[in-house]
Amino acid sequence: MPAPPAPRPPPATVDATLDLLTAQDYVADRRLATAVFLALKLGRPLFLEGEAGVGKTEIAKVLAAGLARPLVRLQCYEGLDTAAAVYEWNYPRQMIEIRLAEAAGGVAREALAHDIFTRAFLLKRPLLQAIDPDDGAPPVLLIDELDRTDEPFEAYLLEVLSDFQVSIPELGVVRAQVPPVVVITSNRTREIHDAIKRRCLYHWVDYPDALSELAIVRRKCPRAPERLAREVVAFTQRLRSMDLFKAPGVAETLDWAEALIALDRVALDPQTVADTIGVLLKYQDDVGALTPDVAAKIVADVQAEGIRL
Repeated sequence: MPAPPAPRPPPATVDATLDLLTAQDYVADRRLATAVFLALKLGRPLFLEGEAGVGKTEIAKVLAAGLARPLVRLQCYEGLDTAAAVYEWNYPRQMIEIRLAEAAGGVAREALAHDIFTRAFLLKRPLLQAIDPDDGAPPVLLIDELDRTDEPFEAYLLEVLSDFQVSIPELGVVRAQVPPVVVITSNRTREIHDAIKRRCLYHWVDYPDALSELAIVRRKCPRAPERLAREVVAFTQRLRSMDLFKAPGVAETLDWAEALIALDRVALDPQTVADTIGVLLKYQDDVGALTPDVAAKIVADVQAEGIRL
């Protein structure tokens, strides 16, 4: 197998950071590029907050690709603990080692207890993988949807984010030789503790404006006819101004564009909207709010609006 490419140095300026994001087909404004640049320059975690589907997770993927670093992802969920997030011991292998030692005989219990709690029996989970990578190359660590976890796990993260180290009772403190690039995302289903935010640089990722979203669709869905791309963006932008339970994110815009391409559509029409609205809206109350009359009016409006984007 060919050797992985050597990690690239971080961009030296905000403009270079913007170029790096653009080269990976990520459409970012200067404020976001500045936040990314400073996080890389200062070695601080980047905390990204915003609605689901606006491209927070994608930033970590883009940085990993642009810097030629591995991506280590910790997907958060309720009840997440250190065994799933940091490390655990390989108990089946330890038991086999004990049985083999007992069969061979002549092994002191104290020596055996020491031997089975070594790195050979350690199973690294995402946080330890990022702090102590096997190949020595510092990765991009994505802690995704931190708001899904609970406060005890947040408290545990403080040591990791402050000193890029974890404590393992049997081995001691494991410190990063070179800190990873850390990206933390939150959909703001609950507030994250101030102690976490103080250790990070913060940026709110908002829904893009129409021109930015059109640029995203052009990059991510290059097969979309120009008229269709404009009308899809105009329609989605209009939906976000409605009183919906969950407005469609950029991810849904792209999914809808791909669905319409698969149906060989070159423009919107009310029937197509009705047939495919489940790609764009994910809650029945929102689908119900988009009655045929409302959908037809929006389509009529965007037939002109989309062309002017």
